[in-house]
Amino acid sequence: MNGIPYWYFYKHGGVYEGSTLESIDPGGRQWRELKPERAIGCIVYPATEIEAPGVVRHVYGNQFPLGEPSGEITSDVRNLAALFTAAGMKAPVLDRIRDEMWLKLWGNVCLNPISALTHATLDVICSDPDTRTLSKAIMLESQAIAEHLGVKFRVDVERRIEGARKVGAHKTSMLQDLERGRPMEIDPLVTVVQEMGRLTATPTPALDAVLALIAQRAKIAGLYERNVRPAETKAPAFA
Repeated sequence: MNGIPYWYFYKHGGVYEGSTLESIDPGGRQWRELKPERAIGCIVYPATEIEAPGVVRHVYGNQFPLGEPSGEITSDVRNLAALFTAAGMKAPVLDRIRDEMWLKLWGNVCLNPISALTHATLDVICSDPDTRTLSKAIMLESQAIAEHLGVKFRVDVERRIEGARKVGAHKTSMLQDLERGRPMEIDPLVTVVQEMGRLTATPTPALDAVLALIAQRAKIAGLYERNVRPAETKAPAFA
């Protein structure tokens, strides 16, 4: 899945262990019913476009990194990786799956909503000085949140933006959803980062502004009903 999953703080360690995120798991229902111990993390890197019902065009990429929330290399995750590999995909097993999760989310949190607001493709957003600067501002806010949670980024902001630019004239999934009248991934890609910013007391002014705009755009299109500002995050009290 894209974005932050319901099980993010399962076996996370530290003061946030066991926290639930209201923006993506209202009332902790997924945590209770799906149960975090059943989850294996996966980051979906391929870029695709739906050209017609039942017709998906593969643009690029075949990587599906996998990892246990605990960081353990279990037989379950090894077996799942073997199935992916046998099907012709690359599925490395990582001991820090959250680092890779944030690396993808780093681009999605800004490029997806900006794309849906402007109808611009990745190459345009990342080449235009103004939208590139806005993207970088949101990415730096997100990086501060992630690093507060112990995440390590293996590339810097400029390299991440350049990587997106080189994808070319690709429409983000959020723009594709808007154009086709489908629900948009606003909460798992954007709102949840705002919520985690509040959880860690990290300011997110650039993200807040873009979130307000994309939520309004989606509401006008009849594709979004959530309140932009999530309820208070359920986190354990500090000792």
